[in-house]
Amino acid sequence: MNLEVYTASKFLQKTSEAPATVSIISADDIKRYGYRTLTDALKSLRGVYIAYDRNYSYIGTRGFGRPGDYNTRVLLLVDGYRLNDNIYDQAPIGTDFPLDMAMIERIEFVPGPGSAIYGANAFFGVINVITKQGKSIEGTEAALELASLNTTKARASLGRTLDNGSDLLLSVSAYDSKGKDRYFPEFDTPASNNGIAQGLDYARYQQFFAKWKMGAVTLTASADDRKKGIPTASYGQIFNDPRSYTDDQHAFLNLTYADTLSAKLDGYGSVYYGETRYKGDYAYSQPTPTNKDGSTGKWWGAEARLVSTAWSGQKIMAGVETRQDLERRLFNFDDLPYASNLDTNPKKRTYALYLQDEITLNEQLILNAGIRYDHDSESGTSTNPRLAMIYKAQPETTLKLLYGTAFRAPNAYERYYDVGLILNPDLKSESIKTTELAIEHFFREDLRGTASLFSYKINNLIGLTTLPSGISFQNSNMEAKGLELEAERVWTDDSRLKGSISWQLAKNSDSGEWLSNSPRRLAKLNYTTPVYGDAARLGLEMQFASARLNTLGNLVGGYGITNLTLGSHKLAKNLEVYASIYDLFDRRRTDPASDEHYDSNGTYLESIQQDGRSFRINMTYKF
Repeated sequence: MNLEVYTASKFLQKTSEAPATVSIISADDIKRYGYRTLTDALKSLRGVYIAYDRNYSYIGTRGFGRPGDYNTRVLLLVDGYRLNDNIYDQAPIGTDFPLDMAMIERIEFVPGPGSAIYGANAFFGVINVITKQGKSIEGTEAALELASLNTTKARASLGRTLDNGSDLLLSVSAYDSKGKDRYFPEFDTPASNNGIAQGLDYARYQQFFAKWKMGAVTLTASADDRKKGIPTASYGQIFNDPRSYTDDQHAFLNLTYADTLSAKLDGYGSVYYGETRYKGDYAYSQPTPTNKDGSTGKWWGAEARLVSTAWSGQKIMAGVETRQDLERRLFNFDDLPYASNLDTNPKKRTYALYLQDEITLNEQLILNAGIRYDHDSESGTSTNPRLAMIYKAQPETTLKLLYGTAFRAPNAYERYYDVGLILNPDLKSESIKTTELAIEHFFREDLRGTASLFSYKINNLIGLTTLPSGISFQNSNMEAKGLELEAERVWTDDSRLKGSISWQLAKNSDSGEWLSNSPRRLAKLNYTTPVYGDAARLGLEMQFASARLNTLGNLVGGYGITNLTLGSHKLAKNLEVYASIYDLFDRRRTDPASDEHYDSNGTYLESIQQDGRSFRINMTYKF
């Protein structure tokens, strides 16, 4: 249960020795609980919750899930490659996440500030998705998925060790969901089709992933394209207009080198290229043709670091990193007749230096100290430290006292987008200071408990605000305090039970107001066990959240969701089948709507209903 984790320090270490309270989701967890997307997996983590506006999924952690922020304050990595783009800082975690869940070896989540080694966007936490190698498949897989809402998905993957000793993994996936008609009571008028959006909740995507590893060198390539209908008439569109959709594309190449240079020196280097394209058609009035909104981002970057154990009791890491924009274009125009509303391409470059020392003072006490200097050609400089004292009070008990800061500069969208938004020339970078006290105790080898007490202070948090003159990005000061408890038990037959409870209070420091989309209580329960000997596997998941405020200041009720998954790999030779029922008791939860969820009549949504009871069957055949 005391697993190794990489993301907390950029080298492998025991979770009990990491300068954070890390959570891990394994490939087995993904199958056993029927996680369809990265969003499904993240929902299971303590202190984490998700809001979905039927286009994008938004992560909230420890009480902070700012509406409309595109997950800018969580750094999302794939094998260490930064997936947040260079325009919106967006971290795609829903059906727009570029990787098939079957290609994931494990997911590491490090809550709290990570700017001391990762820089911008590592504000509330870092998610590192670590992919499989070809040898973990060793052959060919074909998978077919059938699900509710007229959903089908197919995947083909190839993994093998080649004659020259290199490891190869290739995978392609295609997904199509017709969705269903969606009812919005706020729009229930005869002129708005009685509040029913017909055929607008569809989604489809294609994904490609390749990974080749030979010795110390690894080359990774990924590309995806997702098209999603918009049933909510967001940003003042005509409700129930079939022209409304978004299309998101991501692609990257990442070449890394990681090797032991000498007995006491490890080296790492990477060079990468990233690209993202977004386009959206927005229906504003008849017979005026569609408004076209979009962006293109292209960038390259590099990182190099050394980890030395030359000095007794110390593990010193020093690194440099840079990222250069090749294109950072935002555009918006009306079609037929053509009329440009926005076309700007403000490129920027960043570079950073960082240093970290893990000092083992004695068998009981570890001190971890890190600091990073970031320079941004658009927003200036930022220096962020992290300090952690890790004390093994007893062999089975570890105490952690953590302090850290993080930052995020305004992105291109917040700084330059003025179509329907009022620019704020005084917008400042946001920063956070956190302190956390955590204790981890093994009651027995198979029973672990964790408690964490945290306090966040945030200056100049950037958020969409509705002013008398319109919608604008504004700075404000926030704070949060909370307590998280988690326990995990493992039995000899590999049955596993994990549960967590979180209490969190996030508020505006200036007004004292409770933040929108911020539940004060969360509870999670995950249980998996073999059934019929080892012929099948059962996964039961329960998630509870208390009420949240929407941006109109009204309460959106809490929810309790139960998901059930049953799987087997013994129904037929080489065939693996997993069947899931989501929201087993059809509780039909709703998520708070945001400032951008209003139609052409100026009517705002209060909340957005989620899928009720639904099912999925996933069949994988290995050749």
